[in-house]
Amino acid sequence: MFRKEYLDLVLVPCGLLIMFSYHLILLYRCLKLPHTTVIGFENNDKKYWVEKLMQSENRDVKTALDVISANISAATFLASVCLTLSALIGAWIANNSNIFQSELIYGDTRPATMSIKYITLLICFLLAFSCFVQSARWFIHANYLISTPGSDISTEYVELAVIRGGDFWSVGLRALYFATTLLLWFFGPIPMFATSVTMVVLLHYLDNDTTSLTKKRSHRKEKLKRLEEII
Repeated sequence: MFRKEYLDLVLVPCGLLIMFSYHLILLYRCLKLPHTTVIGFENNDKKYWVEKLMQSENRDVKTALDVISANISAATFLASVCLTLSALIGAWIANNSNIFQSELIYGDTRPATMSIKYITLLICFLLAFSCFVQSARWFIHANYLISTPGSDISTEYVELAVIRGGDFWSVGLRALYFATTLLLWFFGPIPMFATSVTMVVLLHYLDNDTTSLTKKRSHRKEKLKRLEEII
């Protein structure tokens, strides 16, 4: 006899498998085919930004530091949000709330399953918190490198700091995406699976870099001209 608890054993692993598979493919593309992803395109823009900034003799350090500071503020804010949500989930577990154990939820609402839901969601928020903290750390390091007067620091080292900060930022956002699907699991395995499929479709659209190489080059030249005018 089919029981509603069986849905969690089927739909939840399928939803997580879809999410993990997509991100493994995205990771492969970022490492091997970066020009086909938005992440790779953004990293390329960051390299050009740092390169032009470090090569300029009369570089505008204040503008560069403002850009880095904006990234630090955003990473710090999201880290604070993740830590706050983690604390709330911890308090929720301690109080042993029965809000999501209603008969209206079509799925497994046993205490053991609810504990798994809380723990997995907590892990996602803690992972996101760690990534955003590391992102802020690398951006702060880049801040020091850029603002060092008369330094002989290599451009590649500054590029590494900026790109590492952006990479940790991206991983933190992905952890929040996973947390969103796990949050919907509290309302049943069907909403969780539907959210996983919908999110993968949206991310596939957002992560693909469909701009032609010709447009990229012309757009990049315009950006470089503007940077040279500013600097």
